Order: sequence, then structure tokens, then C-alpha cells
Amino acid sequence: MKFLNILFAPVFVLLIHYFEFKSVVLVYLIGAVFYLGYKIKSRVQIKELVVPMLYVTLLGIAYGFSSIQAVKYMPTTLSAMFTVMFVDSYLHKRYMILGFTKQFYKKELKSHEVEFLKRGDLYWVFVMGLNTLIHIYIVNFCSDIVWAFYSSVGWYFYFFTALIAQILYGKIYGTKMYIG
Repeated sequence: MKFLNILFAPVFVLLIHYFEFKSVVLVYLIGAVFYLGYKIKSRVQIKELVVPMLYVTLLGIAYGFSSIQAVKYMPTTLSAMFTVMFVDSYLHKRYMILGFTKQFYKKELKSHEVEFLKRGDLYWVFVMGLNTLIHIYIVNFCSDIVWAFYSSVGWYFYFFTALIAQILYGKIYGTKMYIG
């Protein structure tokens, strides 16, 4: 599914260049409905249905109102959802970044590293909030080509750069603040 998410925007822009807008949206909508049905049939957790339901809803709106803006706001909405998840994690001390790190980093973390990572969610609130603002700007003020690029691979570069910045900051300075 991740690969299809990367292709969503550029293929959409390409298809609406050659085919009627509503026909393209209808094909995307049918695909999203089938994918949502597959996820439901697979009995996944409800949180795994949020993104497919979002796609069906926004594509339905795009089809009904013949609105490319509804399609273009799909990545923006996903980014806003991630921002809200990080805000919630930060406020309720769920430590999402610490959880992700423990999942992918198999070595035992030192106590000062754990303390640094517990504060990582606030950093990602700002990173994802800025990403959402970038999406909003691009949707409203840039060409479809720029939107397709940023919505498919551009935000991955942004995300990767933010991740490297956090790791480097943590290695060079951040974790040293918590050494007892």
C-alpha cells in the first residue's frame, strides 16, 4: 500500500491530463472502496481503517462535487492526522518516538537516551505541523505538478531530513543533557 500511496498523486495528475476528471476519480474511488472492503474483511483493528475510510470519503466528495481540491487535500488531511497523533502522544505522555525507536533499534537504550526520546514527540508535533502547512500552501498556491511531487516523494525527503536532524542532535548534544 505504501508504494501505491507514493504513486497516488503523480498518476492522478497524469490521468486527469488524458481522461475526464470524474472518470479518474471514479476509478480511484472504486479502488479505495475495494481496499476498504479488503481491510474490513481481514478484521484489522479500527485504527487501520481510518486512512482507507478517509480516501473513500474524500474521493466521494471529489466525485460528487467534481472537485480536484478534495483530492489534493487527502495528503494534507493525513499529515494533519499525524500532527494530532503526536500532539496527543505528547500531552498524554505516550512517547510514540520512544516506542518507534525501541521497535526498530534492537540495542538496549541508556537512561539518558530514553529521557531524550521521551521528549521527541514535541519535535514531531512541529515537524508534522509544518508539513501540514506546506501541504496547505502547495494545494492552494502551486501547480498540480508541484502538488504531485510533494505529495508523493517530496514529503519523504522532508521527513527524512527531519529524522536525520533529530538523530544528529541527539547524538551530538541532546542526550548529554540527561546524563545523570
